[in-house]
Amino acid sequence: MVQTRSMSDDVVRNEDRFRFEVTVDGETAFLTFHRNGKRFTLIHTEVPESLEGRGIGSKIVRAALEYARANDLTVVPRCPFVQAFLENHPDEAEGLSIDAPTT
Repeated sequence: MVQTRSMSDDVVRNEDRFRFEVTVDGETAFLTFHRNGKRFTLIHTEVPESLEGRGIGSKIVRAALEYARANDLTVVPRCPFVQAFLENHPDEAEGLSIDAPTT
């Protein structure tokens, strides 16, 4: 398994499982992704109920956006949590190419 640390604390990019993940208190929260060339689709965020409300989902999204920014990728936010995060934190999208789905 290839794991590389993100600059966002304990978030790991797990290339074998196509996800960013963080383990807290023995439980793993994650954001799955798909990369096709320069398109970086963020698919699904999952945070165990026992970890909710601690900002862990946001931490994982920030790590994914940081990775996209560092690698000049176009972010395609398919995950509703990521879409809401970007709407609520437009500053986090600064310097990124975002291909937001139309509703």
